[in-house]
Parts: sequence; structure tokens; C-alpha cells
Amino acid sequence: MLAQLKEDIRSVFHRDPAARNAFEVLTCYPGLHALLAHRVSHWLWKKGLKWLARFLSSLSRWMTGIEIHPGAKIGRRFFIDHGMGVVIGETAEIGDDVTLYQGVTLGGTSWNAGKRHPTLGNGVVVGAGAKILGPFTVGDNSKVGSNAVVTKEVPANATVVGIPGRVIVKKAEPEAGRRKAMEEKMGFDAYGLSEEMPDPVARSIRAMLDHMQAVDDRLESMCKCLHKLDVEYRNGELPPLKSEDFECVREDK
Repeated sequence: MLAQLKEDIRSVFHRDPAARNAFEVLTCYPGLHALLAHRVSHWLWKKGLKWLARFLSSLSRWMTGIEIHPGAKIGRRFFIDHGMGVVIGETAEIGDDVTLYQGVTLGGTSWNAGKRHPTLGNGVVVGAGAKILGPFTVGDNSKVGSNAVVTKEVPANATVVGIPGRVIVKKAEPEAGRRKAMEEKMGFDAYGLSEEMPDPVARSIRAMLDHMQAVDDRLESMCKCLHKLDVEYRNGELPPLKSEDFECVREDK
């Protein structure tokens, strides 16, 4: 138990630069208080002491503003930052190294018995005010944006935003490296933009690059077939692309 407590405190230092020392974390972090109370109430729940477990979780909610049902399963190094308004339902399951911010709800969409709440994989980060509703899985290392409402499964290594939640970033696709090489060859750089903040123009250009790559692959295949038919067929080198052809020239007025 003591080793687990030390691990929980270290996880706070790892994810919150405002934490100064272990005593401050132990006495002033409601997310840690709620987690410690849950570990006890969950133990009581598994022992069949349902009322006592619920009573302890209610006390914890009054003290911290964080409601965690004692039936919820929580992994190691779980961190709730700020925490006010967080709600975690009875059948929710949370993996290791998960981070939740204030106002997050892991809720259900049904009154039927059984699995009703989401399962969060390892390393998931859920932004402030997000709602994840239903008995589905959010894959490992995924991120849910602030105020998003997620009602269906999320793949691993994805980013979800909006209402309803939509996946805007997935794990790097096989052609992503080739696309990047073509962007560098052409001198295209969506400056100041990340994959989590897609720009319509940049997205359109990348779609064109994907199409160009597919055309190049098709032409290369055709050239190989022609070479097999005629050994004297020679593939000529394509003219190099000049970076200055892609630069925008602004004239001073």
C-alpha cells in the first residue's frame, strides 16, 4: 500500500509541474485524495460491504468534488488534475497512466444491468469537460479533447474532438512517411500547424500529394512492364523540382 502511494505521488510530479513537494501533493491534491478513498472503497466493494463502500465514496465526493463509484476499476498511476466535477461510473475501467482533467464524465447511456460505462486503455488523456458515454473502449495512448462528447469506440493512438466526437488523428499510416518525403521534396511545410489542428488548405494539399504518390506508383509499375516487353526501353530521369517554383513572391508596393 505504501509503495503504491509513493507511485501515485510520483505520477503527480510527472504530470503536474506545479507540484513542489510530496507533503503538498499528499495534503493539497483532491485528485489524489479521491483516488486513495476509492482504493479503500473498492476493496470494501469487492468484499461485499456495498453500503460502507458507497458511504465512503459519498464522503469522498463531498470532500473533493470527485465522484468515483466504488465498483469502478482503476489502474496504476492514475491522475486527476484539478478534479472538480469528475464522475466515474460503476462499470468504468481505467488502465495505467491515465490522466483526467476537471469536469470529465465516464458515464453510461443505458439503465440496463451489466457493462454500461467506458473502458480507457493505458496512457489515455481526457481533456476538461469531456464526456465519454457508453460501454466501449478508448484505445491506448488516445487523447480526448476538451468538451468532446464521445459515444463510440476510439482506436489506439488517436485524438478525438467535437460533438459528437470525431477522430482527427490516427496512428501514422504506412504512406505518411512517403507523403512527408514528397512534402520536403516540394518544399511544402504547413508552418505552425500540427496534425491535431488540421488546416483545410493543408489537408487538401496533402490529399493531392497522396493522389500524386498513387499516380507515381502506377506509372512506375507501367514502366517496369514496358521494360519487360522491350529490353531497350529506357526510363528517363524526371526533371528535378525547384524549391523556388513553390515559393510565394511578395512584391513591395
